[in-house]
Amino acid sequence: MADETTQENKKPEEQKPADAPAEAPAQEKAPEAVPEKPQVAAADDGPRPQKEEPAKEIGKALVPKKILGVPPDKLKLFDRYDLSNIIVTDAGLARYINLDPVIVPHTGARHANRPFAKSKMNIVERLVNNMMRTEVYTGKKTKTYRVVMEAFEIIETKTKKNPAQVFIDALENTTPREEVTRLRYGGVSVPKAVDVSSSRRLDIAIRNICKGAQAASFKSTKPIEICLANEIILAAKGDMGSFAVAKKEESERVAGSAR
Repeated sequence: MADETTQENKKPEEQKPADAPAEAPAQEKAPEAVPEKPQVAAADDGPRPQKEEPAKEIGKALVPKKILGVPPDKLKLFDRYDLSNIIVTDAGLARYINLDPVIVPHTGARHANRPFAKSKMNIVERLVNNMMRTEVYTGKKTKTYRVVMEAFEIIETKTKKNPAQVFIDALENTTPREEVTRLRYGGVSVPKAVDVSSSRRLDIAIRNICKGAQAASFKSTKPIEICLANEIILAAKGDMGSFAVAKKEESERVAGSAR
């Protein structure tokens, strides 16, 4: 009986190794499921570049068409005037006159407080900004925008030309090339003629055109848009009746006497 009990006790021990291989395949199958996880991750990673590529294409090519409704090469100022055919004959000013196609010349002070960043601003927007003078137009961008737009319509009616080209011609005729500075020698102040940089020449021309328009409308029945249109037309012709042309001639005359 003792031998039978020992044999019975041994049988479960002998069956354990037999059962062990049966459990082993189950353990081996579990690792087989592990490679499936990287496959799922790879499937998740696969579509990601496909989603990013359309985003890049949308950011570069499709966004202008969706936002503006027209391709960039067909944008027109005020949705009327083409800036692609404008000619700048003064090589010194061509670098600082921005004629990028735009419908609404308004950047929202994007280039403010940056040295020489105003050359990146459309030249018509610089005219709008300079017209915001005195208590009537200071800080009133929409009102000044309407004045410039109506002035361009008047210029087109009177000259039968692109008003943007007339405005560029006016800038070229009103930019002084020389001005006077003061040099101190001991206690004596001596005037000296100096050349004007291209950026400053453009600033002076726009400022004088706007000052001339506002001076003509002061205590006058003429609206400001008509005064601005007349000032630009006279300046484009080089007429001395223009405030900006008269200022340019005066500056160069004084500089000539101080050489």
